[in-house]
Amino acid sequence: MKRVILIFLVLLMSVMYSSRLQAQDRTVSGRVTSADDGTALPGVNVSVKGTTSGTATNAEGDYTLSVPSDATLVFSFIGLTSQEVPVGNRSVINVQMASDIKSLNEVVVIGYGSQQKKDLTGNIASVSGASIANIPVSSVEESLQGRAAGVYINSGSGKLGQGVQIRVRGAASVSAGNQPLYVVDGIPITSSDLGSANSELANPIADLNPNDIESIEILKDASAAAIYGSRASNGVVLITTKKGRIGKTKIDLGYFTGVSTPTRTREWLNAAEYIELFSEAAENEGYDPQEEFEGNGLPWNSTDDTDWASEAFQTGGISQYNLSLSGGNEKTRFFLSGTHNDQKGIIVANEFKRSSARINLDHSINQKFRIGTNISLIRSVNYRVPDDNAFSNPLQLVALPPIQPKIDPATGELNRNTLYYNNLIELSNATNVATTYRTISNIFASYDIVPGLTFRTEYGIDFLALDEDIYRGRITEDGGPTGYGYSNQVRSFNYTTNNTLNYNKIFNDVHTLDLLGGISYQEANVRGTSVEGRGFPNDNFQRIASAARITSGSSNETGYSFLSYLARANYKFMDKYLFALSGRIDGSSRFGQNNRYGFFPAASAGWILSEESFMQNSNVLSFLKLRASYGLTGNSEIGNFQSRGLYNAIFYADQAGITPSTIASPDLRWENTAQTDIGIDFGFFNNRISGELDYYIKTTRDLLLDVPLPAINGFTSITKNIGSLENKGIEFVLNTQNLVGEFKWTTNFNISRNRNKVLELNGDPIEGGGRLIGRVAEGEPLGYFYTVKYAGVDPANGDALYYDLEGNKTSEYSSNYRQKVGDPNPDFIGGMTNTFSYKGFDLNVLTQFVYGNDLYNVAGYFQSVNADYFDNQSRDQLKRWQKEGDITDVPQARLYAGNGSGTSSRWVQDGSFLRIRTVTFGYNLPTDLIKRVYLQNARIYVTGQNLFTFTKYEGYDPEVNSTYFQGTTAQSTNINLGHDFYTPPQQKTITVGINLGF
Repeated sequence: MKRVILIFLVLLMSVMYSSRLQAQDRTVSGRVTSADDGTALPGVNVSVKGTTSGTATNAEGDYTLSVPSDATLVFSFIGLTSQEVPVGNRSVINVQMASDIKSLNEVVVIGYGSQQKKDLTGNIASVSGASIANIPVSSVEESLQGRAAGVYINSGSGKLGQGVQIRVRGAASVSAGNQPLYVVDGIPITSSDLGSANSELANPIADLNPNDIESIEILKDASAAAIYGSRASNGVVLITTKKGRIGKTKIDLGYFTGVSTPTRTREWLNAAEYIELFSEAAENEGYDPQEEFEGNGLPWNSTDDTDWASEAFQTGGISQYNLSLSGGNEKTRFFLSGTHNDQKGIIVANEFKRSSARINLDHSINQKFRIGTNISLIRSVNYRVPDDNAFSNPLQLVALPPIQPKIDPATGELNRNTLYYNNLIELSNATNVATTYRTISNIFASYDIVPGLTFRTEYGIDFLALDEDIYRGRITEDGGPTGYGYSNQVRSFNYTTNNTLNYNKIFNDVHTLDLLGGISYQEANVRGTSVEGRGFPNDNFQRIASAARITSGSSNETGYSFLSYLARANYKFMDKYLFALSGRIDGSSRFGQNNRYGFFPAASAGWILSEESFMQNSNVLSFLKLRASYGLTGNSEIGNFQSRGLYNAIFYADQAGITPSTIASPDLRWENTAQTDIGIDFGFFNNRISGELDYYIKTTRDLLLDVPLPAINGFTSITKNIGSLENKGIEFVLNTQNLVGEFKWTTNFNISRNRNKVLELNGDPIEGGGRLIGRVAEGEPLGYFYTVKYAGVDPANGDALYYDLEGNKTSEYSSNYRQKVGDPNPDFIGGMTNTFSYKGFDLNVLTQFVYGNDLYNVAGYFQSVNADYFDNQSRDQLKRWQKEGDITDVPQARLYAGNGSGTSSRWVQDGSFLRIRTVTFGYNLPTDLIKRVYLQNARIYVTGQNLFTFTKYEGYDPEVNSTYFQGTTAQSTNINLGHDFYTPPQQKTITVGINLGF
């Protein structure tokens, strides 16, 4: 049947084909100038409408082009309003181009195509590559923070190359992945961590070079995203790289460098304060302080005052070089680039380096046949630091008492006799390096079968080779006494082929039809081999070949495939009535044999009221569009074989056998998310004020849920389609041209609210376990905090108090019941960008805010627990209760007594923050000055990243999401939100840079 549908589409398009007479060519020339000041405009694209023929204006704004006499010329340039001019009998056509302050004619990328923004019936957030270039971050996603409404991006940690969490209109799953689908130049790429050296996730998207990006579009509603079917419930991020343009070859050279420091540091007890607090804690429990100190290996008469917390940090730095060449003619266009980024983190021993090269080519064999390729080569090296939960994590140095010295006076070397492991030893005696070699590339060809009907075929690959190497020396905690080595090699080959037919036609100047039909196939294969060994001759021999004992080894292979059939129809009537239908049939190897395929349709409509005659005379309202959409999308982000009954090998002595490991689930199918979106786009005063307002409801059914099983039968869980959840919210975007004269000022503001609620689980609530307090239950948001509620301190005796079942305060922790104590999901997120320019100067300020979320400092049990044990304490613990009548939230210090140490809301805090995310001040040197040295443009700038953060959260940084608690399964990631456990802060970075154009 699917073949019949495709044949029908081809026949339909062929019937609608109408031929046209070919006219004799003539030469047309002219000059393009600015409508603002009359100056010449070089680099303007001049093309013949409906063909690939074209040219570009020279440095004086002049052009010459051979065209048919019945042709229409299209003049276009970024930031200027495009114009279409019929040639007629003229041989000279001069054009003045005005600034496009409306941006309604902006072309945005959609799935398998592009569309004018004003014709969209779905919701797409678009971010230009220019706005994120040269921002000192290690990953593309971090540069998007605060720029797109409804898109919540949490960097989670200040570690370089660490996994970044993105939620598009909320989380839509409990046990499946909630990250969006990433598509680069039409090819879905690998976006999940493939390594195994750390429990915390790395970020494969960090391999992408932001300077190569032309635009990023985020498909949010079902109408926009349903063309990606089973992969689209979490949103789709379309990344389009730069292409060559017709015109003189342009060379761009850029360099920036800078320094980084932590956004925030915390205050800990110094030596005198430490001795005071812990002596008091011992005495309060009847112990002799000196005996307790010395019994735990702590010097009673120490004169040391070590600032262990500062030892975890270093002054970071960053430098980046980039070079690109672009240009071309009517036949061939090209873009070449090379970039090297070198970043030293604020955490000791943390570094990230990335080198990349790209070549994008497209060639017109003739006016109908076009071929091209996009090729990238990437090498990234991540010098990683241990997981947050590891004693070797540098931030756990804060637990060491300040009365213990960094250097052992007896040996002159790093002190190995500290209360906990002195992980500074790791810096010179251990390495953890992840090296990635990657190419994300494609080739394509398109052929205009008849005017308006185009066939396009493309083949893309994402090949990733990851090498992880760990060596821990003989004196390290995990490597002693003879050294430890680990090597892991992963090869991921992910290829996609897309074949589409596109028909675009205007009938009688009032009917515009755009049809798309196609087939897509994707297959991925991942292979890994790992080995570890012990017993090295000395620490100079760090390869596994030198190990005396191979303690373990493993190899594995996994993969998946998708076969998809897709179709879309866009119809526009009289430039004001808009309709769109799309559908995709997806088949996946991940799902049960009874439910291999799923169908994901969507429909949307729009009405441009401002085009109606009764509104066209308004002096205030310049644009108004109503739109609505409904559609189904899916989620396939589960393990590759969770629908199948699997077996594992089992060994006894030298005999091998097999044992069942998972139960088959042949009826397993996609999660389905039904989304309704109602929106309005508006513009006032010639669109000097414009924006959008959207309301949406997303309901996910047939949740892919890991259902627990009684372990007595040999299996602990099975994946089934059980339960549902809902996300609903509102998004508001406002763009204003505040000043448009010589001094220009524009503002872009966005704010969104999303409320998440689990509707049905059909079973017991799911909890994080241990000291983790994340929970999933019916009627509550995903990952809400559930534990005993802390009630402060009894002013009479200093006891920690908790609320019991009746809401009364009691000091008996064991008698209290658990309840909802917080929600890690924010109430509001947003951002505001202000851009100022005057003559050659410009200033851009991006502010980001997150409001209404809670954070849980899991490490509070160790570092802010009124001297319960000898871990150094945060300075606020000096406010402990000391005498009857004291009013405080810090209980009396009692060594070993557990006064207030039970898991509770004591360490749950408001995580709201306002952050000055990016500030850039630049100057473009005058043209008459730089042309003397053969430059087209020259710009110098200073950028500040994460300059100021305003928050009530007492931890290192409110933008936290400890990936240690989320690195094992998608379910743990979705449940244990907002947990902070010795997690490093974000980086504050100041850079200076220069861009030159030749």
